[in-house]
Amino acid sequence: FQSFQNVGEEKKVVFHSKHIEPSSVLETSPLFDGLKKELARNKFSGPDFTESYCWPPAVQGHDVIAISHQGNDPLLYIPPVLTFLQLKSAYQALPNTTGPLALIVCPGWKKARFVFDLLKTYGKAGRDLHPVLVILGLKKKAASHVEIQGCEVVVTTPYSLLRLLEHNSWLLCRLCHLVLDEIEVLFSEATEQVFTILDCYKKATAQAQENPLHQIIAVGTQWNKHITHLMKEFMNDPYIVITAIEEAAICGNVQQVVQPCRNRNKITELFKILDFTHRNLQKVLVFTDSVNEVEMIHKALKSNSIVSLKKHKESKCNAKCVSERWRKMHISGTPVVLVLTDDCLQPLDITDATCVIHFSFPSPAVFGQRLQSMTANFCTVREDSSVEHTKAKSVILLTESTPCHAPRILDYLKRAEAEIPQGLYDLTARMLASEEDEKFSRPLCASLKAFGICKNRTACPDRHHINLSIDMAQNIPDEMIKASEHVTILPLHIVHATNYLGRIVDKQRDQYTILNEEMKNYFEVPRHRVSVNAVEKSVFYGLQEGALCHRVQVVDIPAKEEENSVCKVTIKYVDEGRTSQVNSDQLLQLPARFQSLPPQAVEFIVCRVKPIDNEIEWSPKVTNYIRHKIKGKTHHAKVVHTLGRTAWVDPVIRVTSLSSVKVWINEYNIRSEILSTGLGTDNPEHLAGVQELCRHMQVPDHTDNLEHFIKEDTADLEKGSSPQDMSTQENSAESCDTAGTSPCDHVVQTKEAEDSLLHQHKCCHPEIKWFQDNEIVTVRVKIQSATDTKCEFSEEKVVFSASSGDKAYLADLVLQQSILAEKSTYVIKGTEVVIVLAKEKPGAWCKLLKNKNIHVSLDFDHWEEPEDESPFAVG
Repeated sequence: FQSFQNVGEEKKVVFHSKHIEPSSVLETSPLFDGLKKELARNKFSGPDFTESYCWPPAVQGHDVIAISHQGNDPLLYIPPVLTFLQLKSAYQALPNTTGPLALIVCPGWKKARFVFDLLKTYGKAGRDLHPVLVILGLKKKAASHVEIQGCEVVVTTPYSLLRLLEHNSWLLCRLCHLVLDEIEVLFSEATEQVFTILDCYKKATAQAQENPLHQIIAVGTQWNKHITHLMKEFMNDPYIVITAIEEAAICGNVQQVVQPCRNRNKITELFKILDFTHRNLQKVLVFTDSVNEVEMIHKALKSNSIVSLKKHKESKCNAKCVSERWRKMHISGTPVVLVLTDDCLQPLDITDATCVIHFSFPSPAVFGQRLQSMTANFCTVREDSSVEHTKAKSVILLTESTPCHAPRILDYLKRAEAEIPQGLYDLTARMLASEEDEKFSRPLCASLKAFGICKNRTACPDRHHINLSIDMAQNIPDEMIKASEHVTILPLHIVHATNYLGRIVDKQRDQYTILNEEMKNYFEVPRHRVSVNAVEKSVFYGLQEGALCHRVQVVDIPAKEEENSVCKVTIKYVDEGRTSQVNSDQLLQLPARFQSLPPQAVEFIVCRVKPIDNEIEWSPKVTNYIRHKIKGKTHHAKVVHTLGRTAWVDPVIRVTSLSSVKVWINEYNIRSEILSTGLGTDNPEHLAGVQELCRHMQVPDHTDNLEHFIKEDTADLEKGSSPQDMSTQENSAESCDTAGTSPCDHVVQTKEAEDSLLHQHKCCHPEIKWFQDNEIVTVRVKIQSATDTKCEFSEEKVVFSASSGDKAYLADLVLQQSILAEKSTYVIKGTEVVIVLAKEKPGAWCKLLKNKNIHVSLDFDHWEEPEDESPFAVG
């Protein structure tokens, strides 16, 4: 079941079920000549170790399973499949119909696109195979438009293929080669779909009895429990190539054991594990990572009459001597224990150990190396999944000082179906939390913002907690601070289908439009266009692009050989959000009066929609469609959540006017447009995920003075606010930037507001909803059985207080506009207190409070707007 090959000074190990003669040189490999030349022209450095074993059986048409650390590389299978497809004679017995000869199934559209591009690159070395990429959405008619006439290779995903098979049931009648790319991902995320495809292929091959050529190739980076069923039910005596030792251990049925113990009791626990009897003759390796521990363990074993060998870099006995004694002692029937450090394993060339004890917790890098010492006792792959464990055993001592490798080892042990103690789960949770802390200066995870979830937080390099100093922008546009829930947005840069950068437009008097016109007029005068001699990072400059003028900020300057030389600098368009590179001599000096308006760029995220088929990124087809439809056009949107310069919006509607009849119509809803492509689906948990993120914020050190308040306030928020309430939050008075802010809304800009917050921290803030007509504002305060109710009115402020049970409630509301205090009043009605505010001047208020408050929202049950002012009017 195993074979060894020396590669330079490093000994690599490959496991396979049948003998394979590796082909490690491109010139002598079994590929056709044209493909060899094309690979060389593209600077292909292989074949690598895995390819040298995988290509020979694959090019002969055999079933192959290949598991390697590089198992996600399509060049494991593309060269041999392309070589076989050159043999026209091999397909003469096929029915004279349409249908592909080869089908490559990838886990997602992005990998499918990558494989398709490689096929086009290397396919031109031989006869034209007319490859086709098939990515289908939920639209029923889409499958009927797929043109596969004359196509010999199809690249697709599991879900897309099943949709295609619904329309073209004959698709597999000529299929000879089925490739499963990243098999562990396919089996973990689309198990049912993959086995349905395999069943269809099996039925198709059974009907085509005159065609004996049917090949399945499965490649990946990890062994998966479903591979055994794949081999048994759908493959014909496959060649198994595994070059990742730890994965071979799972395939080879090595028993994995985790033994919890205290650091001080590790030696005692070691003696319990060393169970020597005449019936259970063991060859044990004890691995540790220090010379001192080797000496300590060796001495303890000898004092307990256990025959022990030792090897570390300071040992007098060389590797050959230790290796000889290891073999002779076992032959004589003496149980043997070898204690060693990891750096001494390879020279000993031991492969027949029956037990490996990890006295020091293994890192992922050394874990496979340690298991390699038992390869002679790995069992062969059997179709009977009920077979008992082989005699090879791996024991990990888990202590309170186990290092940070625990999360990856835990993932491995789960796949090995080991019994895992709760202590390892707890340790992993602590390690993951520590890793998150190390990401605190990274950007907030884009997937978390766009979809409310990150599917792989462990591998994701970005942050999954709020960092106030980063996420709460210091210069928030006035339009965002003053904005009510209904705003007009202008998408200017489309990141993807649901993420845009742009501006909030003030329908009454847009400050940026005025500024931009002034800038344009200013730079039209030649003497005003003064180039910058020495560009500085973070400084604002002007930039002319044709008739357009922009304010830009330099975010990166490359190292220059000469002080005044022209170079490419990275800039950010501060009023649009996008970045670009320009020559430094294109930047113009920007007068101070053009810098007073804060940067206007805002990030907009459309809520409640995500890609289909468990994809984590939008297909370019959807993004391009939305970009063409919305870029540079104003849209009416409802803001349901904000975080610094990011606004989550739902819905986003393009409203157009029929001027001839003075009617406004809703032209389209962006979310509905995405769903109509068939490549998007509902995401009801999106907003809840974002709100949960903001509830569990982390406060930097410089806001310690508000830490107690923030914790209490968050607790009250979790008790008193439902997700529905949070979706209509408005006017937070509890914001905190570096001077003390709340993580989810805007910055409190006055010391007076901060003092008010500190005064209120012992009280709960009630839930408040409001609506208005032309003369009054009605404020509904939700409190059960209110007592000790007080309400003080002044021209621009309302202070409400009450008690309910053992809770005290306080709301200090600074109003956006003035009221008539003497005409304002309140009344207690069962489960709420109703406050009626008399407006000083009749007319509509765009919002209730000067500053945002997460406990205050519009009462849509009573809200009415004049039809000609409604942002969502229907004609």
